[in-house]
Amino acid sequence: MQPAERSRVPRIDPYGFERPEDFDDAAYEKFFSRYLVTLTRRAIKWSRLLQGGGVPRSRTVKRYVRKGVPLEHRARVWMALSGAQAQMDQNPGYYHRLLQGERNPRLEDAIRTDLNRTFPDNVKFRKTTDPCLQKTLYNVLLAYGHHNQGVGYCQGMNFIAGYLILITNNEEESFWLLDALVGRILPENIFRTWKLIHGHRRQAPRELQGPAAGTGVSVPVPCIARLCTDDAPFQS
Repeated sequence: MQPAERSRVPRIDPYGFERPEDFDDAAYEKFFSRYLVTLTRRAIKWSRLLQGGGVPRSRTVKRYVRKGVPLEHRARVWMALSGAQAQMDQNPGYYHRLLQGERNPRLEDAIRTDLNRTFPDNVKFRKTTDPCLQKTLYNVLLAYGHHNQGVGYCQGMNFIAGYLILITNNEEESFWLLDALVGRILPENIFRTWKLIHGHRRQAPRELQGPAAGTGVSVPVPCIARLCTDDAPFQS
């Protein structure tokens, strides 16, 4: 492939990830030239749907979400449908108070250990980038560790929070989305999946009973991953 042809595809994608050296530019351009029509059509539908200001809860929205939310609307839609926006509106200043709370050296050290490991192929998380998103990531994880002390910080949460930061480009919104995802959405869905797989033949693990009962007890990310891999069929 000629250098002029390769230059048409950006070396870095819209999220900040570097494309690998063996990236197939020609195949990408061929696919994207066709897919762009679909993306444009979906973007127009989403823009019309969101003209009223809010994000309605309807079968139409559910259908649209399953087909994909355009990047320009993704943060707004996620915030609304996850309940994160409502929580943020009901708790003004809470996120910043968490960051100003009592120090926890053990929590801080655990988070710092994983900062450089988070998306090493993403230029936005490199220390040489200005601004570097590592500080934003640290704040989100630190605030969540103070907010949900039963979970604190678990390995793997850095990637979840990092992706939320890339989508929202907003520190506080990323915190509330992380809370919705780790504190409620994942545990509730894992519990429902458990029941579908096992029915009433086996009691759900103790870790899942709190969230399912609405007690607000969260399940650490590693525990969720273990339950998925240990109890779901291999084909899933």
